[in-house]
Amino acid sequence: MVGARTLLRAGFLTFERLHMTGPAGETMERIAVRHPGAVAVVPVDGDEVILIEQYRSPVGRALIEMPAGKLDVHGETPEVAANRELIEEVGVSAESLTELTTIATAPGFSDEEITIYLATELSLVAAAPTGVEESAAEVHRLTMSTALGMIDDGRITDAKTIVGLHLAARRL
Repeated sequence: MVGARTLLRAGFLTFERLHMTGPAGETMERIAVRHPGAVAVVPVDGDEVILIEQYRSPVGRALIEMPAGKLDVHGETPEVAANRELIEEVGVSAESLTELTTIATAPGFSDEEITIYLATELSLVAAAPTGVEESAAEVHRLTMSTALGMIDDGRITDAKTIVGLHLAARRL
């Protein structure tokens, strides 16, 4: 990369124009969206997985997802963020978090990466929703086979959730 220029800062996102030299020495420009990163968690309680259904404005509908959130608290480790999201979104805390993978969500235009965890040894706690979407969300407890079937029939379409459920099912 030769350089970058910030075009816009909007909320937690930064839009940059990248100036680069290509493989044959040609000059290239690309627009990149900078993201702070995120965590997502597959909480497994006995034979059930806990998912959340919440309205997602950009797609205009509710999606069934695993708990997830941005790495937007200064100094917070991904593991602490993962447990915070579990508490906020589904009202559980995990004694055990196992990292399953880190995925690049849209590497053609964004540097967002999501680290996905498997959470076990769960304890019920008071949920602490932090936004309108989380406050109106519905928590679902499903068997893993039911959740995987919902991927197959198109009821679960969220990419991080599809990846997380498949990896957790293989691990378990």
